[in-house]
Amino acid sequence: MSAANPAPASGGSAAWHHLVNSYFDTVYLPYNPTAGTSAGLHQYDSKLENYSHANIQAQTAALQKYAQKVEAFPAAGLSQWDQGDREFLLGNIRSQILTLTAIRPWEKNPDNYSSGITNSAFTIIERPYAPAGQRLASLVAREDQMPAALEAARQNLKNPPRVYTEIALEQLPGDISFFRNDVPKAFAGVKDAALLARFHKANDAVIAALESYEAWMKSDLLPRSNGDFRIGAANFSAKLRDDEMVDVPLDRLLAIAYSDLHHNQDQFRKVAYSLDPSKTPMQVLAELQADHPQPDQLIGKFQGTFNNLVQFIRQRNIVTIPSDVQPTLEDTPPFMRATTFASMDTPGAFETGSKKAYFNVTVPSMHQSAAAIADQMAAFNIGTIISTSVHEAYPGHYVQFLYMPQIQSRVRKMLYASSNVEGWAHYCEQMMLDEGYGQPGWGAKNEREAKLIRLGQLDDALLRDARFIVGIKMHTGQMTMAEAVNFFHDEGYQSRSVGEVETKRGTSDPTYLYYTLGKFMILKLRTDMQQKEGKAFSLAAFHDEFLRQGGVPLPIVRRALLGNDSPAL
Repeated sequence: MSAANPAPASGGSAAWHHLVNSYFDTVYLPYNPTAGTSAGLHQYDSKLENYSHANIQAQTAALQKYAQKVEAFPAAGLSQWDQGDREFLLGNIRSQILTLTAIRPWEKNPDNYSSGITNSAFTIIERPYAPAGQRLASLVAREDQMPAALEAARQNLKNPPRVYTEIALEQLPGDISFFRNDVPKAFAGVKDAALLARFHKANDAVIAALESYEAWMKSDLLPRSNGDFRIGAANFSAKLRDDEMVDVPLDRLLAIAYSDLHHNQDQFRKVAYSLDPSKTPMQVLAELQADHPQPDQLIGKFQGTFNNLVQFIRQRNIVTIPSDVQPTLEDTPPFMRATTFASMDTPGAFETGSKKAYFNVTVPSMHQSAAAIADQMAAFNIGTIISTSVHEAYPGHYVQFLYMPQIQSRVRKMLYASSNVEGWAHYCEQMMLDEGYGQPGWGAKNEREAKLIRLGQLDDALLRDARFIVGIKMHTGQMTMAEAVNFFHDEGYQSRSVGEVETKRGTSDPTYLYYTLGKFMILKLRTDMQQKEGKAFSLAAFHDEFLRQGGVPLPIVRRALLGNDSPAL
């Protein structure tokens, strides 16, 4: 294995680190203050993104300037670590330029504004990194700027896709409820009368602005939402190149995805047959999906997996877990509920005031119909609860987060590639069962339950295979939204409600193939490391060294661990 993450080099690299700091301090963070709050840089708490067209133009120009600076910086004099940072940062800047100039969500997606400002408030209230009064003062300053953000939306939005406006309208009641109920509740202990008066004035203005925005979307924007969400093949390929350092042609990627889909379908059918040969795989799946806890027991079920997973990981020497502190489970924030079932929310790399990490689970609302609740709970069966706990917590996202203090690079503390982070978490779902988890005594009570857990893992793998294919096909004009929903159901073995949520997500997250794409690249890297090291190969050492690299694109990890630029796929 290569040496662990070195500290930033001095001397010849000083100019590089100066350029990195200049970029983050003068461009990235000033234009993305909510990201500053999330990172734990609380000097940005009182600021809000400026959504005006003029500011978008200024941001684009600033990014283009730094793209030229980073590209012109000579890589030859840098350490291997800094060379990787240079490639990663340049790709990230180019991706932002692509988004602003070619994909243009600021012109197409009304939810970016309403959910954007909601998230900006949520980052201040989600963890107690400072006294409540101090955080409330920052929130008031941020809320004072929110009506202007929604006004900018009205100026910027030009013929959005109908699905984007529908998603925004679906999210808005949750956004409004968040400001009306959750935000005041979060600061109920503040006693400063003058500050509270300022807060109620600002918060009421935000609620009124959101209600006005909702009414405007219904009466004005929705009837003229006839745009196209598809980003096209050229932009899709460029985004993959810039975000993930993957330049494989889309037709080859589709062939890889279909091959994995068919393999996982075959495995699914074999496991289903072993459970009950008298039933079809879909009938067995229906039984699996019906085997779920009641909604009010859901969070407790997830909590109950943690100790067993940690014990297995340590006993079988899977990966080093740097901390005994477990994540905190909670219901998903309202502005995220329409497009996610579960997620991990970890504190930023620079956070010092509160280190708590949150495992968000979308618990069905009591206001939903019984049929809707049952359909949603099908995603939380005995198999997928294990798979999701592995993905989000142990040894997935949460364990990767626990390695962040070992990372010295500012680039790697602030940015990540989804094929690395989501690829790692998805890889862990399969790896853990391959290593013996999910067997009787380790997450399963008996052989039947062990098979159901494997079935759940395969069902999650099929979901990610379907995302892979749907993302490419929808955005290159080869598949409609209705066909995508059917594909998730018929080929991905998902419920129709899951298919609808996943299809909606895919319209604005086109490259959500990064789960399976990343898993493929990690599996190939592991195989190549085994061939290189032979009997000396250690799974735990491989995983530890992988996580020490941070969330950089996987070709950079390959170069660090293998010492070459061999193909990642």
